[in-house]
Amino acid sequence: MGIKSYLKGIVRSNNAPLLIITIVIILTFYILNNNFLHRDSLRNIMNAMSFVGTITVGMTILLIGGEVDLSLGAVAGFGGIIAAMLVNAGVPWFLAFLLVIIFGMLCGSLSAFLVNVLGFMHFIATLGLMMVYQGLILVVTQNMMITIPNEAFGRVGSITFVNHLIPLPFVIMLVLMILYSRFLARTNFGKSIYMVGGNRRSARLCGINLKKTSAFLYINGGALAALSGALLASRMSTASPVVGQAGALDAITAAVLGGVAFRGGAGGMAGCFIGILMLNSFNAGLLTVGFPPYWQIVARGGLLAFALLLDFIMSRARTRALEH
Repeated sequence: MGIKSYLKGIVRSNNAPLLIITIVIILTFYILNNNFLHRDSLRNIMNAMSFVGTITVGMTILLIGGEVDLSLGAVAGFGGIIAAMLVNAGVPWFLAFLLVIIFGMLCGSLSAFLVNVLGFMHFIATLGLMMVYQGLILVVTQNMMITIPNEAFGRVGSITFVNHLIPLPFVIMLVLMILYSRFLARTNFGKSIYMVGGNRRSARLCGINLKKTSAFLYINGGALAALSGALLASRMSTASPVVGQAGALDAITAAVLGGVAFRGGAGGMAGCFIGILMLNSFNAGLLTVGFPPYWQIVARGGLLAFALLLDFIMSRARTRALEH
């Protein structure tokens, strides 16, 4: 499945109405301020999409499988901090990226251990880990930004294509979405994730290892979140202790807006992309028209509430369809 067929899947999917709403939002902000679709603005939107979007890919898989990890935003922030410290210590940039991904996998393994071995509720376990990671970030950085003077590392997140318009992190996000879309649709393990999220009891009776599947979801989510943080640190040439604090909620908002069922068993990467596009276009539009900063937080919270309401309505519709 190439990019062309992937985009066709977006248009033909059940998320077409949401795509229309997203286009209306973009056109509305463009009418209010013509600079909204300026080259620099578009590049900034794609950069923002790449950070949240890479986290959202992992969160989407988690939600489809009936899980959630509220610590992914903190893992992304921690990943950026660790990448900065490694590169500043003389570690080659490619090895730093690899070690950061491994760190994310370890974070995901810890979430999986708390949920699958100790039996904690995923909300409680990952909320606790989020607070632990955020606290450790402040301890490690002393609440100070870390500057990264390494040019080779900074170049990775700053590479652009198509006349300096499309950033490399955005391309990486798109490639990940296409790969995971194929994984979910064309592999037995990918299809089993839908079964686990839709009906755990039936999945168990079909011989699916629930704990193995759950562990994969958390480890995968942690790896992608840490990668996202490292790419952001590379692009900014700095690592901030406050990066990623709302990352998990933004990822959940984008995924649910894109039709991913919050209770699991439904959704896909095509809708995920639309949700990310809508979320970041909305955020960028508020900034472009000069919406007051504090009210922007209120508006984003309203968008999350709208996403959950939309999920509730769609969930009721799916239930009624199965009953009939």
